[in-house]
Formats: sequence, C-alpha cells, structure tokens
Amino acid sequence: MSEKTQRRRGGFGHGPGGIMRGGEKAKNFKKTMKQLIAYLSPFKFSFIIVFIFAVLSTIFTIVGPKILGKATTKLFEGIMGKITGTGNGIDFAYIGNIILLLAGLYLISALFSYIQGWIMSSVSMKVTYKLRKEISEKINRLPLKYFDKTTQGEVLSRITNDVDTVSQTLNQSLTQLITSFTAVVGVLIMMLSISWQMTLIALAIIPVSFMLIIGIIKQSQKYFKQQQDYLGHVNGHIEEMYGGHIIMKTFNGEEKSIKKFDKYNNVLYGAAWKSQFLSGLMMPIMSFVGNLGYVAISVLGGYLASKKALEVGDIQAFIQYVRSFTQPITQLANISNILQQTAASSERVFEFLDEEEEIEEIKNPAKIPEVHTGVEFKNVHFGYTDKIVIKNFSTSVKAGQRIAIVGPTGAGKTTIVKLLMRFYDVNDGEILVDGNNIKNYKRNDLRSLFGMVLQDTWLYNGSIMDNIRYGRLDATNEEVIKAAKMAHVDSFVHNLPKGYDMILNEETSNISQGEKQLITIARAILADPKILILDEATSSVDTRTEVKIQKAMNNLMKDRTSFIIAHRLSTIRDADLILVMNEGDIVEQGKHKELLTRKGFYANLYNSQFENAEIS
Repeated sequence: MSEKTQRRRGGFGHGPGGIMRGGEKAKNFKKTMKQLIAYLSPFKFSFIIVFIFAVLSTIFTIVGPKILGKATTKLFEGIMGKITGTGNGIDFAYIGNIILLLAGLYLISALFSYIQGWIMSSVSMKVTYKLRKEISEKINRLPLKYFDKTTQGEVLSRITNDVDTVSQTLNQSLTQLITSFTAVVGVLIMMLSISWQMTLIALAIIPVSFMLIIGIIKQSQKYFKQQQDYLGHVNGHIEEMYGGHIIMKTFNGEEKSIKKFDKYNNVLYGAAWKSQFLSGLMMPIMSFVGNLGYVAISVLGGYLASKKALEVGDIQAFIQYVRSFTQPITQLANISNILQQTAASSERVFEFLDEEEEIEEIKNPAKIPEVHTGVEFKNVHFGYTDKIVIKNFSTSVKAGQRIAIVGPTGAGKTTIVKLLMRFYDVNDGEILVDGNNIKNYKRNDLRSLFGMVLQDTWLYNGSIMDNIRYGRLDATNEEVIKAAKMAHVDSFVHNLPKGYDMILNEETSNISQGEKQLITIARAILADPKILILDEATSSVDTRTEVKIQKAMNNLMKDRTSFIIAHRLSTIRDADLILVMNEGDIVEQGKHKELLTRKGFYANLYNSQFENAEIS
C-alpha cells in the first residue's frame, strides 16, 4: 500500500455537520499546548490586539438587538397611540437615530472584525512559513538513519497536513474561540437583563437539543468512520491499479480488480448514504426544538408584556438573542475537538523538530589537503542495529586506484560507501582519508571530495541542463555540455523536445531509465571529484551504451581514487584491486586474473554469471 493511501486512511475524520469531528489526539495535550504557546510567544503583541478587537467586535454586535428593541418598542407605542388616539403617532426621528446608531455600531464591529482577521491571517502565515522553514532546514541536519526508519510519506505529512492544521487553527479557530466565548457570555448577560424567566426557558432548550444531537452522532459517527476507511480503500485500490496497470493487464487482472473496486465502492456508498442522512437530520431536529422554544418564549413574553412587566421590543430582542445563543455553543464544542487535532499535529511537528541531529562536535576540524593521498579502512566494525554487518574490515587504497567491491546481495558493499561518506559512523575502528580520520573533517568538507553515481537515479523537476549542473552549481553552459558529451548525454538530448532545456516531469517518466542514468553520470563528471563512487552506475543502460560509458568512465577515473560496486563482474576486470565481500568480511582480494586462478569465492561468482566464459 502506498504512503499516500496510508495518509488518506489515517487522515482527519469528518463528523456530521462539522460537529465533534473524530481525529487523532495528542499523547500529551497540556505539554504540547504549552510548547505551541511558547513557540507563538514572539507574536504575543499581535495576539493581544486580536483578542481585544475580537471581543470589541462581538460586544458591538451583541448590543445591537437590545438597541433595536427600543426602536421596535417606540414603533409599537406610536402605532398603538394612533389606534387609540392617545398619542402623537410614530416618532420617526427617534427611530432614525436608533438606526443610525445601529449602523455605526455594526460598521465599527465589522471594522474591528476585519482588522483582527487581517492580523490573524498575517500571524498564521508567518507561523506557517517559520514552521516549514525550520522543518526544511531540519531535514538537512538529520542523519540518514532517521530516513531509514521513517517513511517519506510520514515526513511529507508533517510538512503539509500537520502544519496546515496548525495554520488553519490560528487563522480561523482561535479567533472563533474568542468570539464564540464572548458571544455566549455576552448574550447570556443580555438575555438575563431582559427577563430571567424567559432565559430559563431558553437555557432549557439547549440540553434537549444536545441530547438529541449526541444520540444522532453516536449513530452517524460509525458510518462516517466507515466512510473514511472505505474512501481510503477505494483510493488506495485505484492508485495501486493505476500505478501497476501494465502488470494488471499482463496477468488479466481486470475482472478481479473491478470486483474488488465494486466491493469497496458498495460499502462506501452505503456508509456515505447513512452518514449523510443521519447528519442531515440534525438541523431539522434542532430547528424543531428551537421553534418549540420560540413558541414558549413568545407565549411567556406576551404574558409579561400584557402585565407591563416587559416591553414588546424586548421580546423581539430576546428572540434574536436566542437565535444567536446556540450557534456559538455549537462552535465551542466543535473548536474543542479542533484543538485536540491541532495539539496532535503540533506534537508531530515538534517531535520532528526535536529529532536528534548530525552534530558537528569538531572544535578544530582538519582541512582538506590539496594533494589526495588515498583511503584506508582500519578494523572497521558496524551494524545498523545491535547486529554487526561489517566485521573487522581493513584495506588500504592508494590515490588513483580503482577499487571494485563485489559480493552477493547483503554482503555489505553499499554499507562501506555509506560509512566512507559518514552517512553513518563506525561502531569500532576508523576510516582515514588523506591520512586523517574522517571524524576529524566537517561532513560538508568530507563529502565535497566525493562524486556519486547510484543505481537508483535521482533527478528533480527541472531542465536537463539544470539537473546536470546540480553537480556544480556555478558551472557554465559550456562546461555542462562538455560533461554531457563525455557521458554521451549529448548523443540523445538533441532528439528530445527543447534539447537541454527540456523540463523533466516530477516522476521523470518523460525520459528512459538509461537516459536518466546517463544524466546522473554527466552530473558526476561535472563535479570533478577527487574520489568517485559508482554503485552499479551502468546497470540501466543497454550493452552498446555501456561500452561508451565505460570508455567515458575510464577517462573520468584516470588519476582518481574510484570505488566501484558491481554485480556485473565483467565491468570491473580492469580494477586495480577487487575486494570480495561476504557477510561483512573481505573473504578475498586481488586482481581479476589472480582471483580467477585461485578458483575461490570470486571465481564461483564470476562463473555463475559467465558459465561459458574462457579464463584467459
């Protein structure tokens, strides 16, 4: 199953109507929120302004219905005076002043809301930028062992999904939390100021509504979860079938694939229908209960008005308050769950930022000498875990020698290269480059000595020219083309659209595997390193191209120390020294002819590939 599929299956749940959504919870909510608050402390002044403006904006909105009620009362009194003939009619001047006052209040409220929204958007984007920048820098400081135990999808999920969750909470939920809490408290105070009896009826509606909502949620939540699970199954199946459609067609798997899709899709249809139907019941039920409450409030309000205990405008204002009372409570319930998701996302981001780094503890690092003298392994022991895979490895390589490392899969060939470049540090023993222990060099200085061509090619979404120039960023176009000619890239690049300026797509699927390999070889040639590492560098090219590459490589390796990891033993016949590895040990070493003459482990490996080859 792909990482994208796994992320979809483990993604955020979508609860009914956006209320009480299911999501991953933080392991330590309090600790994470303290860490997040500390991280946001540089923006505390902005948060204070946002808090003040959000509260003021809400207050100005809350007092509106009470003031509007006075206009309603004055209008009612004017009409009743006209009817009974006891008054002077409607006081339009008073009502006009009320309307102007309301317009001013709502305008100021909107202005405050706009300002706090603008500030919060700015803060959330700055925090998002800061988090992503720190994560990006952190990636470059992490040791290779972290990426060996962590999937790419997991790292990408922290950069994208988790940071987005924090950003959205800051941009939307935080201000909503302030305004909702202020609205609940403010509206409750205003309702009590009008009538405590009607307030009790309004408050009685809330638990009834929530009991009904919770009952629906309990039923619908399992269907929402099933919907998310099977949405992941459907997406995963489509992605896997699309990615491997050639294999699927080769083995006539179309019918089986369709049956599996139909099975998933039918369950998804049933779960989606039930979840949407149940969640769709909530608003009608809430409206029904709310309307019953309005009837009770209207009856009581009419009774109090008839007793002159309440003005007509107050009834109208109270009904408006009741309508605006339940919404912020619902928002607070939803925000509490969003905060749990935010804490979980923040925890994952901070865990990543707190990961152990490749620390340079060298106070006086050795400088790279101008003259390269060679490489030496002295009694090297190494294991990725407690199990040792490289056992007492020792060899000496003179400057300019070509060293081939051969052996069966899992013998430790690539591990030697990883140790040489300090992707990992040895458990015991030492590795010397130019007479200095590699631990005495800065990693950047050490790695500047090497040029690498791996079996698995890596190219990025850019032009062919830029991908080759990655080996030396300050290289001119002429130098890039010269390296391309040496690697025989020039022989095919002119047949491609736009030639060297052709943009490789994200999967680099618009060129062949062999062409990718040639581009990476050209990149290594351009880098002009002192030490070359070739890990099956010609494994993906055809035989004719391989001959050309071997000639180019011979020129490139001239007077350079070269480590050649090879499975095709025919490619390393001219090596100055062949190290034969098995289970972490050097079992044989020597030149090609010498090793064949011994008729040992190397000879068996060689003859297994070339059973009919003549030993010359």
